[in-house]
Amino acid sequence: MRRLEGISKLSGRERYVDDLPCDGALWGMTVRSPSPRGRIRSIEFGPGVEWSQFVVVDHRDIPGPNEVFLIERDQPVLASDYVRHMHEPILLIAHEDRAMCRAAVKQIRIIIDEQPAALDYRVLPASDQVQRGQDNVLKTLKIEKGDVEHALAEAAHVVEGVYETGAQEHIYIENQGMLAWVEQGVVVTQGSMQCPYYVVNALKHALARDESQVRVIQAPTGGGFGGKEDYPSHLALHAALLALKANRPVKMIYDRSEDMAATTKRHPAQVRHRTGFDASGKLVAQAIDVVMDGGAYVTLSPVVLSRGIIHAAGPYACDNVRIAGRAMLTNAVPFGAFRGFGAPQTLFALERHMDVCAETLGIDPIDLRRMNLIRDGQETATGQVINDGADRERVLDLATKHIELPERREQHATFNITHPFLRRGIGLAMFFHGAGFTGSGEVALQSRVRVAGLKDGRIEVLASSTEMGQGTLTVFTKIAAERLGIDPSQVLIATPDTARVPNSGPTVASRTSMVVGRLVERACDALLEQAGLSRDARGERVQQAIRAWHVAHPNAQLSSEATYERPPGVQWDDNTYRGDAYGTYAWAAYAAEVEVDLRTFTARVIDFVAVQDVGKVLHETLARGQIQGGVVQAIGWALLEECVWERGGMKNCQLTNYIIPTSDDVPPIRVYWMQTPYAHGAQGAKGIGELPMDGPGPAIANAIANAIGVEANVLPLTPERLMQMMDGAHV
Repeated sequence: MRRLEGISKLSGRERYVDDLPCDGALWGMTVRSPSPRGRIRSIEFGPGVEWSQFVVVDHRDIPGPNEVFLIERDQPVLASDYVRHMHEPILLIAHEDRAMCRAAVKQIRIIIDEQPAALDYRVLPASDQVQRGQDNVLKTLKIEKGDVEHALAEAAHVVEGVYETGAQEHIYIENQGMLAWVEQGVVVTQGSMQCPYYVVNALKHALARDESQVRVIQAPTGGGFGGKEDYPSHLALHAALLALKANRPVKMIYDRSEDMAATTKRHPAQVRHRTGFDASGKLVAQAIDVVMDGGAYVTLSPVVLSRGIIHAAGPYACDNVRIAGRAMLTNAVPFGAFRGFGAPQTLFALERHMDVCAETLGIDPIDLRRMNLIRDGQETATGQVINDGADRERVLDLATKHIELPERREQHATFNITHPFLRRGIGLAMFFHGAGFTGSGEVALQSRVRVAGLKDGRIEVLASSTEMGQGTLTVFTKIAAERLGIDPSQVLIATPDTARVPNSGPTVASRTSMVVGRLVERACDALLEQAGLSRDARGERVQQAIRAWHVAHPNAQLSSEATYERPPGVQWDDNTYRGDAYGTYAWAAYAAEVEVDLRTFTARVIDFVAVQDVGKVLHETLARGQIQGGVVQAIGWALLEECVWERGGMKNCQLTNYIIPTSDDVPPIRVYWMQTPYAHGAQGAKGIGELPMDGPGPAIANAIANAIGVEANVLPLTPERLMQMMDGAHV
């Protein structure tokens, strides 16, 4: 099945929010803090600007609480008297002329009485830097199983290590953008987003309105990767406030530099491991400490930290595990959701550490992983019993087979001796990723999907899940068409418009195909029953019955809903962090071959193998694209993409000096599948979208360590960092 919106995107006909016409619209812009922390003393409007021609909004124009509705309500829509990070929004202005509006922003001066800023999440704050509680801790979480200290004391070997990962910018193709207007008393926002109902909640809260007085419509969205999960709520509020005051439509479109400077990034993290093994190399204890930089406000840090610590012990069996995690407040721009959602940080630390442990123990790193891999009937760190039937050992073996590990090792030994300036190495990572919301999250969401039978016999799927490049439109169409045995051309997917579609939850957490796709199947089944058919009815018989139903009920609508139901046997305790963290996990092993140039200190990936079990593969082309795209993004995080900070703000917020991979930086990415269907996913599918972000970082770092013998415990491994690591080393 072809990608439904592929031609419109390829041809340039797709209309993103900046392409949407809007008669009489003003252009909106944001005036931001020049300081990381302090009190606003004054705001000066510069001379030479006819300010009466501008619409100006500040915190006093907010009808409801000056709070962005999210996990905690600590973040203001607009700063009133205090700022906590660089680029924090303070004022909004709007004008008919975009260039004049942009120039006017530069003529507004914000005077801040600065206070000491906390800028390093790894260091306990001084007393004058504390802004939350007694220590700037935003969130703490802990997982405990067994007696870790006793097991470490009895272990034959204890290996310690410290690992760090940096921030990462999303670099979605389309920048953040939002259009807002008021229509018959209803505030309407349309824009680039992942989670329409997040925006609904934010508008209701800050604008003091009920759900009937706000409407949110997703425009075609040019990529998200988590960066359009929570941030569009901010932009929608800003555009709506300007539209309400101006009584005219307002469009706000960030340019690339503002987008990079002001929006969320991947959380930087530091992870410490103390790991105990018995004499044979079996894991007996894991003590793991995770610290993440949350930035100036809570945003999504608690759930990023949650997924991070749940994945920190990896896909291995160990009776004694303690994982302590905390997210720290700093006066950096807040960090937020990014593909992988905390797991890439902790899985990098774990899988890099497994190679360090293997070297210390004198065991082949593949053998060390194989002997410790979790088997069916064994427990994860949270006590979840794995019984999914997946052959994890086979996943590992296929990765070593396809990368030709023994042969490549021999070739590298010869190459590295004979070549004066180049060194080659190979590395591997074994990992897993939980699909869907963590713990009781899916139950709390109570996601819903509606399927309607139209008068002409076609089917319409109504869900708030968004298409942002990953293939939602195509996959939902395929699921519904195959469930009902009809041609895909007879299936329509409704635009995510909260005036029409039910809340099927956010488009995040590798849940769309597995969780929401399963709801599409169940809603199709219910539609058959409502049309008077048995659940095994298919094809033209279904469409005839739908047309006949409408003849018999000319003034009624034929539709059925499905609401999420917890799979049987899944239990989770949010207080103890014990139980079934996810309904299921996807499993993978990735292998990377690298070449390091000793003259330029650059590392490049020359071959890459990705083997994964993601349940049933619903659409191989789209699934392969998810894996390959995620690997490329992870290569950037591992080798190139470094956020340079100055006073908590991103200094290199341009694509001239924030370096992402180009086609020249990407090796062949060979993708292989194993398929163990999951009973509670659409057609047996598990989550896939976040998985490929987890494995490349540690596989590449392990390959670099193998090539040149450096520790390679910090990402990204830029030429500057490799030069420091290699200083004085014998390679």
